[in-house]
Amino acid sequence: MINIQEVFETNQMIERENLDVRTITMGINLLDCADSDLQKTCDNIYRKITTLAKDLVKVGEDIAHEFAIPIVNKRISITPISLVCGACCHTTDDYVMVARTLDDAAKKVGINFLGGFSALVGKGMTKSEELLIQSIPYCLAATERICSSICVGSTKTGINMDAVRMMGDIILQTAELTKEKDSLGCAKLVVLCNAPDENPFMAGAFHGVTESDAIINVGVSGPGVVHAALKQMDSDGIADFETLCETIKKTAFKITRVGQLVAQEAAQRLNIPFGIIDLSLAPTPAIGDSVADILKVIGVDYAGAPGTTAALALLNDQVKKGGIMASSYVGGLSGAFIPVSEDMGMVEAVEKGALSIDKLEAMTCVCSVGLDMIAIPGDTPATTISGIIADESAIGMINQKTTAVRILPIIGKGVGEDINLGGLLGKAPIMPVNKYGCSRFVNRTGRIPAPVHSFKN
Repeated sequence: MINIQEVFETNQMIERENLDVRTITMGINLLDCADSDLQKTCDNIYRKITTLAKDLVKVGEDIAHEFAIPIVNKRISITPISLVCGACCHTTDDYVMVARTLDDAAKKVGINFLGGFSALVGKGMTKSEELLIQSIPYCLAATERICSSICVGSTKTGINMDAVRMMGDIILQTAELTKEKDSLGCAKLVVLCNAPDENPFMAGAFHGVTESDAIINVGVSGPGVVHAALKQMDSDGIADFETLCETIKKTAFKITRVGQLVAQEAAQRLNIPFGIIDLSLAPTPAIGDSVADILKVIGVDYAGAPGTTAALALLNDQVKKGGIMASSYVGGLSGAFIPVSEDMGMVEAVEKGALSIDKLEAMTCVCSVGLDMIAIPGDTPATTISGIIADESAIGMINQKTTAVRILPIIGKGVGEDINLGGLLGKAPIMPVNKYGCSRFVNRTGRIPAPVHSFKN
């Protein structure tokens, strides 16, 4: 049982160290909304979301007030929409209509984001899934709160290179259609490999088909808390690795217990089962709330310096070990996120010349997710973007982990300039991309086969 004393023990973390519950996310199964008639499907979707989630925001605000725990976002994830609308969407305009319906429902219940405008195409695409992918740029340009994700591969299926090639074009089209907002649409679009089906974090969230009709997932953050604990640990000298690991584990345990309390309260008040706690060190643009700064305290001059990948591997593993001890249902993407624009320490490392896309790719082998919130020149070829997606997907496929690419080609801007997306999305310097191409590689059709170690049954 969790008692209120444990919450009191976290007051300093909340007041001084940027601890927050990043999101309460309600997952909603929309499979029973499907109909061959598009309008009926949209009506069913709107009705179900606005009925089940009508109290989500209020409950989140009540819990935040009663326990003095900041809850930054209230979100919804839905069944991948390609599974719901395959029988009623026959054009890209049909999918735009569905996206607008989802956006209207999100606005009605007052949530920040709704994830699940998604398709799982790791082994192949139906005609309807191809139409959904083609509609993404128009949908993200026409909506405010919709997030989209496409899973292009897995350890079990290999990598669908036809989908990878398409996504390079789709990302550039999304950037072009939202260029007046510094290509903001791309911040709501992620390409995944080995996507988990119980992830509360956007933009890759969707409600898995193996889940209950509705569930409550909570995502907890806290880089500032870990940073402060490690600084205190080294106040009398350089601690050894055992002490370093123990400090991270104990801190992650405390953070996760806060999330457990919030999840249990939200599930009880909404009368919806509790799903998972996602303990991810997700940074914000706030000073002191940075994964890159944690790496500096561990001992590298800047994120990207030699030793960074080892330090990040250590951090990620100890965070997971501490979280698993604090909750029986830790899942999702739990670990350390390394989005560039959302982490001022990462921005500083880029500006100092310590951090490149190549080094970030190496770091994704040992941390959560992948190449995240990286701004690149707007004239980057679509095939180059596809090559980046293929590389990151290969890391996920071979290492049996979730990887992703959320990359922002900034139309009309190049290296040396920056963008400011505001809020949690932060600002980002535009990073250089390898000038050599890969068009012959990504233009091959078919898929990269699953690795030999995938054959387990």
